[in-house]
Amino acid sequence: MTLESIQTVAVIGLGTMGHGIAQAFAQAKFQVRCFDSIASVSHSLHERVEGNLQQMLDAGVIAQEEVQETLDRLVVCESEASTVDNVQFVTEAIAEDLLAKQELFLRLESLTSPSTILASNSSTFPISQSAGELETAQRAILTHWFNPPYIIPVVEVVPGKRTAESTSEITCQLLRKIGKQPVRIHQEIPGFLVNRVQIAMLREVWDLLEQGVASAEDIDEAIRGSMGLRLASLGPLQISDFAGLDICCKVYEQLIPELRSDTQLHSILQERIDRGEYGTKTGRGIYNYTPESIEHQRALRDQRYLTLIQALSPRNRES
Repeated sequence: MTLESIQTVAVIGLGTMGHGIAQAFAQAKFQVRCFDSIASVSHSLHERVEGNLQQMLDAGVIAQEEVQETLDRLVVCESEASTVDNVQFVTEAIAEDLLAKQELFLRLESLTSPSTILASNSSTFPISQSAGELETAQRAILTHWFNPPYIIPVVEVVPGKRTAESTSEITCQLLRKIGKQPVRIHQEIPGFLVNRVQIAMLREVWDLLEQGVASAEDIDEAIRGSMGLRLASLGPLQISDFAGLDICCKVYEQLIPELRSDTQLHSILQERIDRGEYGTKTGRGIYNYTPESIEHQRALRDQRYLTLIQALSPRNRES
C-alpha cells in the first residue's frame, strides 16, 4: 500500500464525527463511501454536509462550485460490505462501545483486502483493544479526530502494539494530503494526548465553578481571552519558554498544592447528570439552550474556528 494507491475511502458511522470525517475526505477530492446502521442518519448525510459547506462558503473558505462537487463524492451505501468493497482506507466512527468496535473490525477484516488500512476514530479505546484480535492487526491504527472534524486540523495518530510502521506512515501522509495535521502519539495511554490535557484543565475549571469563584460566563470569558489566544498561537511548552522556566517553576510550586487533585466527579456535574442535563443535546447543561440558540452558537463556533485557522495557518505564522 502506498499513498498514491489510495483512491477511495470509506467511513462507517455517520454521526457527529463520522459525517464530518467523510466531508473532510470528500473536500480533498477522494471518493467516499458512507454507511450507518441507522437509516435516518445515512439518509441525512448530504443535508448535514451541505449545511457545513454552506457555512464554509459564507466564511469565504471554499468556492461555490466546491459545494456540489464535495456532495457528489459522498456515496451512501446500503451495507457494510458494499461500503468497503475495493476501498483502500476505512475509518470507523461508530458509537464508543468497545464490543461493537471489536465486532466491526472482525467483520471489516473479512470484507476488505489485507492491504486496506483500518482506522478507528475513538477517544477512549486504543486500537490494541478494538482491533487486537485481528489476524492482520498490522494494518489497524487509531486516528483520533476532533469536533468539528471538517474544520479542526489536528488528528492524533496512535499505532497499536502490532501496527506496522508503514501503516502509521501512510496514514500520516494521507491526513496531510487532505489538509490535516497528524500528531503521532508514541504510547497507547488512556486519553492519548489532547484529552489528558483537556481533562486536567477541566477538573480545575469545574472546581472553580463549584466553589463559586466566578460565574460560568466569566470563567469561559477569562480562559477564552487569555489562555485560549496564547495556546492557539504558541502552545503550552513554548509559552513556558517565553515566560521563563524559572518563573513557571515558582508559580507551579506555589499553586500545585492548592489545585484540585482528587479523582471524584464534581458534584456540580453529577447533579446535572442525575437530572439528565447533558448540555446542548438536552437543552440544559452548564448553560440553558433553545434549538435556535444551539444552531446559532454552533454556527458562531465554526465561524470563529475558521477565522482562527486562517489567521494561524503555517503561511501566516511564518510571515
